[in-house]
Amino acid sequence: MNCPNCKSDELSVIDSRDCDEGIRRRRLCTKCDFRFTTYERIEKPIIVVVKKDNRRERFSKEKLTHGILQACKNRPIDKVVVDRAVDEIEKRINILGDEEVTSHYIGEQVLDSLKGIDHVAYLRFASVHKSFNDLHAFEREIARLENKKN
Repeated sequence: MNCPNCKSDELSVIDSRDCDEGIRRRRLCTKCDFRFTTYERIEKPIIVVVKKDNRRERFSKEKLTHGILQACKNRPIDKVVVDRAVDEIEKRINILGDEEVTSHYIGEQVLDSLKGIDHVAYLRFASVHKSFNDLHAFEREIARLENKKN
């Protein structure tokens, strides 16, 4: 890094503080005494989602949020709760440390989150994720939910 004033690389950090998305540093050029501020933030890796048909697409937090909101439609669930769930799912994906993640894994994480939020939203999402094709599939999933509740 160079001083924006004199282009010298003789800099010192005089103050560091955590801020919303990283670290704020006050720097001093020891050559011209110019003071300036820099911000450091962690660059998020690009995550690729591997679909059932092996297509690949970039992970989209917005798409994940939309899918959960669809399952929660007309349910008494606050958007803040959904946003918190999405943040937690994204965190779990990042903890894996892989560049690729399957859509199945993401779907299972959504189901895990929805199970603690709303059972109707859980069943709506599960019906798509698990490809329910008859009433018995719904009944089995409801029985599974009721067993875990007890």
